[in-house]
Amino acid sequence: MLSLVLPAPAKINLFLHVTGRRDDGYHLLESVFVPISLADTVQLTLRADGDIRLLNAPAGLSARNDLACRAARALQAATRTPLGVDIELVKCIPQGAGLGGGSSDAASTLLGLNRLWNLALPRSELQNMGETIGADVPFFVFGKPALARGVGERLQAVTLPVLQVVVASPGVAVATGPVFTHPALTRNTPPLSTPVFNLNFGRNDLQPIAVGLAPEIERLSTAFKAAGAQPRMTGSGSCVFALAHRVGQAYRLRAALERAGWRAWVTRTLRQHPLYGLADDVTI
Repeated sequence: MLSLVLPAPAKINLFLHVTGRRDDGYHLLESVFVPISLADTVQLTLRADGDIRLLNAPAGLSARNDLACRAARALQAATRTPLGVDIELVKCIPQGAGLGGGSSDAASTLLGLNRLWNLALPRSELQNMGETIGADVPFFVFGKPALARGVGERLQAVTLPVLQVVVASPGVAVATGPVFTHPALTRNTPPLSTPVFNLNFGRNDLQPIAVGLAPEIERLSTAFKAAGAQPRMTGSGSCVFALAHRVGQAYRLRAALERAGWRAWVTRTLRQHPLYGLADDVTI
C-alpha cells in the first residue's frame, strides 16, 4: 500500500507579544515563528476503505485527541474523498513545550494527504483548514519563517539567516490554557508600527506567567545565562532556547546544559518547511 514518511519540524518564537483580546476570548498576538530542524516523523499509509486510524499511538495520544487525526478527518470531510489513512507518529518534539509538535504533525498530515489523496488543494485552503485544528497549524502549512499577527493566522514571510539553535527542556510540560487565561497576563503590548526587528528584538509576554506555573523554566534560563547565552522561552513554554552563530558554540552550550542536568538539543533554523512543495504556493 502506498505510504509517505514525512518530517514534522518544531518551531521557536523569536518574540511573542500579546497585543489584545477579541470579544470571543481569543488573544491577539505578534510573533516571529521560525521552523527548526528538530522534528517528529509522520507516516501516512493509504487506505481504500475510508477509515482513519492512529497506529502505535505515543503515550497520551489517541485517535480522538490527536491533532494529526483531526487534520485527516477535517480534510476528508471537506473534500469528500472516499480514501482513508493509517497514521503513525514518532515523537521527538517534547509535548507541552511551546515547540508546536502537535500542530506540526497536523500540518504535515494535511500536506502529505494533499499528495497521497491526489487533492491538489492550494496552500491557502490548507491554511484555512488548519486554523480550525490548532492556532499554530497555519504557520506550519505556510512553511517559512513568518511574522504572525491576529490570532496567528495573518502571516508575512520574513528573511532570516540560518542559525544554530540550542533548545532545552525543563522536564515539565506547560498547558497553554492556564497561561493565556491567567489574570496577570499582559495583554496590551503595543503593536509593531513597522514589521522591522532584529534577532534580539522583543520579549515573550507569556514567560512570566509560565515561570509562575513552572519555576523550573527560570532555573533552566539561569543555566543558559551561566553558560554565557541569552535564553528565551518559546511559545507558552516550557522549553527555553538560545541562538548561536557557530556550530561549535552551540555544542559547547549544549554540553554545559547537560553537565548541569538539563536535556538539550542542537538544532538549526530552516528557511523553508521540508514539505513546502506538497501544496501550490499562493500569495497570502
